[in-house]
Amino acid sequence: MLHASLTVDPAFRVADVSPRTFGSFVEHMGRCVYTGIYEPGHAFADEDGLRRDVLDLVRELGVTAVRYPGGNFVSGFRWEDSVGPVADRPTRLDLAWHSTETNAFGLHEFQRWAEKAGVESMMAVNLGTRGVAEALDLLEYCNHPGGTAWSDQRIKNGATDPFGIRMWCLGNEMDGPWQTGHKTAQEYGRIAAETARAMRMVDPGLELVACGSSSSSMPTFGAWEATVLEEAYDQVDYISCHAYYEELDGDLGSFLASGVDMDHFVESVVATADHIRAKQRKKKRINLSFDEWNVWYNTRFEAQEKPTDWAVAPRVIEDEYNVADAVVVGGLLISLLRNSDRVTAACLAQLVNVIAPIRSEPGGPSWRQTTFHPFAQAARHARGTVLRVEPVAPTYETKRFGEVSVVDAVATHDGDELTVFAINRHQSDNVELALDLRAFPGYVPVEHAVLSDPDIRATNTQDDPDRVRPYAADTGAITDGRLTASLPPVSWNVVRLRRAG
Repeated sequence: MLHASLTVDPAFRVADVSPRTFGSFVEHMGRCVYTGIYEPGHAFADEDGLRRDVLDLVRELGVTAVRYPGGNFVSGFRWEDSVGPVADRPTRLDLAWHSTETNAFGLHEFQRWAEKAGVESMMAVNLGTRGVAEALDLLEYCNHPGGTAWSDQRIKNGATDPFGIRMWCLGNEMDGPWQTGHKTAQEYGRIAAETARAMRMVDPGLELVACGSSSSSMPTFGAWEATVLEEAYDQVDYISCHAYYEELDGDLGSFLASGVDMDHFVESVVATADHIRAKQRKKKRINLSFDEWNVWYNTRFEAQEKPTDWAVAPRVIEDEYNVADAVVVGGLLISLLRNSDRVTAACLAQLVNVIAPIRSEPGGPSWRQTTFHPFAQAARHARGTVLRVEPVAPTYETKRFGEVSVVDAVATHDGDELTVFAINRHQSDNVELALDLRAFPGYVPVEHAVLSDPDIRATNTQDDPDRVRPYAADTGAITDGRLTASLPPVSWNVVRLRRAG
């Protein structure tokens, strides 16, 4: 048995919880859209062809904002193809994922889905094969009330009211040589600045996201952000971060510590952005949009033979997640919350089927992956103010990150509600975690929910969709202002307290 402790105090305030921390991502990739969120003819399809069973799971997941339509897909996207009568929409080759895009699902279908799902739309514009003019046309189509060519076309296509999209991504991963229309940092910084400037002429209140590095392992990481912000600092509000994690060569210890890397990523980008702020003597601060993050077994994907037949909605990276993957997702959520003073938007990539918390089968059922649960619990219970906690815990040595704490945690406080989110990274030992709650007199424990399993490779499948799910553990009682919670090996834990009376 290992022992750890932490202190929860309202004075250790980080920032308010940003609702956009619990965003997700829908890309025209694989089966995320077709047979994912959209499947006309399915037994659960509504009048718009949207799967009601998937919509129910999206609402349960607690997603607040969804980035659309990519991703790599957006760098070849002609948005005009996706509006108007479906029968008149052209079919195109999608170079990003070597598939065929029918455009049966487009801007209006997505907006109707977003409204039914209760999520904010976060739109990406194509700065790969297109530029300023096309971005302005799309903005006019989506947001202008009427009386112009594109806004009247939207009305003619059935949407009298503007979509009112506030947050816009200026391209996607333009640092990546795989990107259609890949650019140097200087080239991208210029087009991002000019596009942002023009879009603000239409609506000064837009929130605009410049592309940061597609991963911290890119050879241009840091220099890319600095160059882009040198060009675009005044015109944008966010710089993006993308990060995916996987267990490599059986190194489970490093994998469970993935949050250490995310923290370093955030610290590095913040330092770069603040350097440009100081250099240019600016008052405003650039925040981070961590608009792609997840567990993704990319080495497995890269080793697979790539498609050659231009299929429609082929099965692409439909990773099946286990208990360890879910604990890592929980650890990444802790990192995002801990950095809420600068990370004010984030998107779990993706939402359905493609490296996703939700799976579905064509004509069949939908179900929750193991990673669904930590996200849903954090989205439901992380409210109010983020409180930084500093666990005093045993450490272990990792190949990638050196010495790492066995326990990672963060807390949130909202009126009469206090929640501690914690993971135990140890692979064999329980941790008795002592919570010092003397700064919260009168609070009593109401729940300790645990996600763990004796088999850390256990998964949820179509045949056994609830094999892994949170269960209730004994919360104990507060004695002398302290509460002890037992954290099983490789586990995600949510300890909730409420002011008595």
